[in-house]
Formats: sequence, structure tokens, C-alpha cells
Amino acid sequence: MSAPDGSPVGAERSIGELFASATTDLSALVHDEIALAKAQLRQDVKRGATSGGAFTAAGVLLVFSLPMLNFALAYGIHTWSDWNLALCFLLSFLANALVAVVLGLIGVVFAKKASKSKGPQKVAASMKESAGVLQKAKPHPRPERRELTELPGERTPEAIEAVARSSS
Repeated sequence: MSAPDGSPVGAERSIGELFASATTDLSALVHDEIALAKAQLRQDVKRGATSGGAFTAAGVLLVFSLPMLNFALAYGIHTWSDWNLALCFLLSFLANALVAVVLGLIGVVFAKKASKSKGPQKVAASMKESAGVLQKAKPHPRPERRELTELPGERTPEAIEAVARSSS
């Protein structure tokens, strides 16, 4: 059985390995948070574009289709009901205005959704929180080194252990 990093369970890792692992994890965290911010920003832009498209469609419908729709609808109502032609033109305009209002309301709904989205602010707050935690983190104090008073050629178990600890 092994740990997620591939080392055997129960094996102690050196400070260098722990630091490298922490650096890799922190880098991955920052990259993931940046990717999340980009995805949320894309979603906000898409909502804004949908809102703008609905507003544009409402405007285009109202401006360019009114003359043709009004004529066709007015003459159709006049043929169907024998009402005054002026009243038929007024009814056709009201029908077009009603469609434009519905499209405008759809645009308002999407605009409100885009303005209420707090995706980038949430990611920024999360990144600040991560940075705050890392700033408060303090390394464990190292044990004080004992001065070795042995002769240079003499290798005691304590001296060998001290060298092994300092090199790892």
C-alpha cells in the first residue's frame, strides 16, 4: 500500500520533498482557481451577450419589420372584419409592440442574471483566503544543532545521524 505521492505508507519524507510537494500543490491550486475564474467569466460574458442579443432582436424587429408587418396585418384584419382601415393599422402596431416588449423583458431577465453573478469575486476572495493562510503558516522550529566535539576522523553514531539529517 502506498500514499498518493507513491511513497510507502509510514515512510517519512524529507523537508525538501515536503516543500516540493507543497509547492506543486499550491501551484496546482492557483492554476485551478485561475481556470475557475476564466470559466465563470466566460459564463458571465455569455449571459451578457444573450441579453444584448435579445435587446438587439427586439430593436431590429421593431424598426425593420414594422412597416411590412403593419401593412400585412392591417389589411388582413380589414379583410377579415371590415373594420376601419386606420383601426386595423393601430391593431397591427400594437401586436408588433407586444412582441417587442416580450423580447425586451427576456433581455432584462438575462441582464439581471449577468449582473448578479459574483463568480470572479468569489474566486478572488478564495485566492485571498489561500494567500492569507499561506502567509500565516510558519515552519516548524528546527532542533538546535549540537556542536560536535569529536575528533575529525572519529565517526560516532550521533555524528553520522547528524550528517544524515542535515543532508536530507
